[in-house]
Amino acid sequence: MWVEALELLLEKLKPKINFSKVVAVSGSGQQHGSVYWKKGSQAVLSSLDPGKSLVSQLKDAFSTMDSPIWMDSSTTKQCREIENAVGGALELSELTGSRAYERFTGPQIRKIYQTAPHIYENTERISLVSSFMASILAGCYASIDETDGAGMNLMDINQRTWSKAVLEATAPDLEQKLGNLAPAYAAAGRISSYFVERHQFDKNCLVIQWSGDNPNSLAGLTLNTPGDLAISLGTSDTVFGITAEAKPSLEGHVFPNPVEPDGYMVMLCYKNGSLTREDVRNQCAEKSWDVFNNYLEKTPPLNGGKLGFYYKDHEILPPLPVGFHRYIVENFNDASSNNLKEHEVQEFDPQSEVRAIVEGQMLSMRGHAERFGMPNPPKRIIATGGASSNESILKLIAQIFGCPVFTVERPDSASLGAALRAAHGWLCKEEGGFVPISRMYTGNLEKTSLGAKLAVPAPGEEGRELLKKYTVLMKKRMEIERRLVEKIGRA
Repeated sequence: MWVEALELLLEKLKPKINFSKVVAVSGSGQQHGSVYWKKGSQAVLSSLDPGKSLVSQLKDAFSTMDSPIWMDSSTTKQCREIENAVGGALELSELTGSRAYERFTGPQIRKIYQTAPHIYENTERISLVSSFMASILAGCYASIDETDGAGMNLMDINQRTWSKAVLEATAPDLEQKLGNLAPAYAAAGRISSYFVERHQFDKNCLVIQWSGDNPNSLAGLTLNTPGDLAISLGTSDTVFGITAEAKPSLEGHVFPNPVEPDGYMVMLCYKNGSLTREDVRNQCAEKSWDVFNNYLEKTPPLNGGKLGFYYKDHEILPPLPVGFHRYIVENFNDASSNNLKEHEVQEFDPQSEVRAIVEGQMLSMRGHAERFGMPNPPKRIIATGGASSNESILKLIAQIFGCPVFTVERPDSASLGAALRAAHGWLCKEEGGFVPISRMYTGNLEKTSLGAKLAVPAPGEEGRELLKKYTVLMKKRMEIERRLVEKIGRA
């Protein structure tokens, strides 16, 4: 399917783009997903016939036709085994930037090794989705880049090399199946002759390392100021920022910054994003975003103390199973103390349900971001992803975080970031070494579609009073969440 998607994409682009003028290409791949090349596939990859489709030539190149992706939650056992082998969850986090997560590639590889050893044995190379696509374009196995490689629970976050201890805890002979790591700005090679002859690319066109969707979003938002946060509202919701030093903890993730080799990006990821909001919309708002937004506007902030936890899928943060939990905090509007009591209910009225899903998601983001050491309050938030065009949601983000919210002209920050990184990789190659990506747009940012525009200003005096109440509600939510994790959590 990945291969067919690439072919379809190139066919759709052909009438719009003169491929012979492209000097460098990179891309964005779903983070954590993995592909398993069968023994002997390197030879197939390097001798593709431009007269035939990619699908017809690569259909037998894989030791398994399945590609585990970030939505998979079936590797809890493997996560615990890997953590235990290195001394615990915090030790693994300090080593690799994250504790073991079910969607991360290391636990997924271990599961294949344990449950289908014949597949693992017959695998010559394991690629991430990003390095898989770069491999096809380059006609040889492309390295995994250091930023996407940090989403595997296998890489030493400080040394930027594979961790021998974690490799041994995952599967035998794993390092040779993974190949070398490479910086995100490096060239994987020149484009394969297959694309030169079939699609008329220039033979000198560079293939720059592809990376994961979240690192590419960071590049596309030109996030380069500590104190800024980005919130991506997509199928999954993510919160990310940048930092000069790695301080991993038991939640969240630390990755190398894809455009600044000495720095890091920090990230929180929620599996229940837009699809869960859409589910509530379908059940409570007549399957209409207009009705959903109308409800959100009509209900008062704080929702009368109603707190909802909506997990249509197994949640990553917090590690809770599928389920829905609703609480009403008693006398919340009169309360000034933190000693609030709550009681559980089966359901809210439709309007309150709509506010509870959005308010709950944003309160959770703020609570976990503060616990992870992200700025509080942020200097500003840049919102991206499909739901960033929803003004009602942006207004709520500003109220709960207590800072201005900006949006970018282009909500597809991951693909834009990949294009920027292609240009950056080309520039680094021309200069003979790394140069800061800001060289490409310093002084010109606001004249381009890269510039962020103010969508909701920082709260005024009245908003600051509301912010204090949201802070109390956020603490209560985190307290209830902690009890839920202790009672039914997967970790």
